[in-house]
Amino acid sequence: MKKRKQYCGYIAIVGKPNVGKSTLINEIIENEISITSKKKNTTQKNILGIKTKQLHQFIYVDTPGIYLNNEKDDSFKIIKSSILILFIVDRTVWKTDDEIVLNKIKKNKIPIICVINKIDKILDKSIILPHINFLLKKINPIEIIPISAKKRENIVLLENLIYPYLPNNNHIFPKKYITTHSLSFSISEIIRQKLIFFLRDELPSIITVKIESIEEKFKKKLYIRAAIYVKHERQKKIIIGKKAEGIKKISIASRLDIEKKINMKIYLIIWVKVKIKK
Repeated sequence: MKKRKQYCGYIAIVGKPNVGKSTLINEIIENEISITSKKKNTTQKNILGIKTKQLHQFIYVDTPGIYLNNEKDDSFKIIKSSILILFIVDRTVWKTDDEIVLNKIKKNKIPIICVINKIDKILDKSIILPHINFLLKKINPIEIIPISAKKRENIVLLENLIYPYLPNNNHIFPKKYITTHSLSFSISEIIRQKLIFFLRDELPSIITVKIESIEEKFKKKLYIRAAIYVKHERQKKIIIGKKAEGIKKISIASRLDIEKKINMKIYLIIWVKVKIKK
């Protein structure tokens, strides 16, 4: 029996901070694989979201703050190997950050689909038309589409626009895969999300969450030890909070979300440590 052709390719999701990249990839994959927050540069690593629909495999990459990074970093390597770029822009305005991102991605001469996000916040949709005309001239995309990632408006239509551009390639990942990230990574991302939620502007800009151990013990319960690394003692005090109320809130909220994600009871210990300079 003749094997049917398969189609597969990487699709880079780029745009300035807070434009909705992580929300979009979560809605496309229909699973929270990338954390979302109003805080800038929430995504720290490239997040792979995989969606397989019969013969077509779409590999979406949520890139972190590419306009600030070195062109030799992983974000740019991913973009160069992509067959398409989804350039996410604001619903009505064009800013300097958008210009910087555009200048970076245009160097690669990869086809761009311009995605105008958050249109649910516009009552009079007619005001989008002048912005669409501006973007068509500015970006010269192969397609342009207004969406609301949060409300799932036009998400399926966006996916349908991508189909024709997937090249004839064997699938890279098994059908059931939705991401390549490990359980440890997923847990660390949940903890980081809670840090952002509870601390907001007080959150230190440089912070690392490391999962030190995951053990399954009696009664099918996971025991997880995590460490939050900061640069200074004062940052440690901010996270722990008065009478340890801060870290308590973060731990409880993290535990509930982790249990929901893995459908299993857990025991979570989170330490806050000052990173020792080498």
